Amino acid sequence: MVTSNPFSAIFGRSPFQPLLEHIVKVDDCAEQLLPFFEATLVGDWTQAGIHRESITRLEHEADDLKTELRLNLPNTMFLPVSRSDLLDLISAQDKIANQARDISGIMMGRKMQVPEALASAMRDYLRTSVACVNQAREALEELKGLLESGFGRAVSDVIDNLVRELHHLEHQVDAQQVAIRRQLFELEAELPPVDVMFLYRVIDGIASLSDRAERVGGRLQIMTAK
Repeated sequence: MVTSNPFSAIFGRSPFQPLLEHIVKVDDCAEQLLPFFEATLVGDWTQAGIHRESITRLEHEADDLKTELRLNLPNTMFLPVSRSDLLDLISAQDKIANQARDISGIMMGRKMQVPEALASAMRDYLRTSVACVNQAREALEELKGLLESGFGRAVSDVIDNLVRELHHLEHQVDAQQVAIRRQLFELEAELPPVDVMFLYRVIDGIASLSDRAERVGGRLQIMTAK
């Protein structure tokens, strides 16, 4: 690593590698929602259960990495960012995995099948939300590459561009959420009220997944702008 790079000092005592390992685990966890959702659409609860177990395992592994980082992060570090910024970032990342676990837990627990009229829109909606998590992971991976190559002055600009794309994806999720809620409203009279209530919870949970990914991008902007 190029020691003259001021940004390399941010993670000079190696909290960065655990952060990257953590976001990879978190992203893998969110990705499992896609095959999980496909299995629920066709009522294959055995396959859905397999993916649910993977989500739970990955969430637990992310928790372990979070705990390890918190325990090993020195109390005092000569950094251009504060220790609290690093802790805020790991917390923001961790909430993504928690959200993926919660979404799958609601659907699996109730054996929830999305109405056919909503299936295509919900599939696209979930994919866009998971793409937000992918983008947060890409931003951290890009940051690692820039730090190691010594392009310190380019870090802020590159991260800003990646986070701008993350914001764009998150806005897409917002628009999709509005459209799906409108569709569900029109179907409410045809569905059991309790099912409708939990469908709204899942819809909001998917939006929260992208919101939490966007917060990771925001934390990275704050860190690299200092």
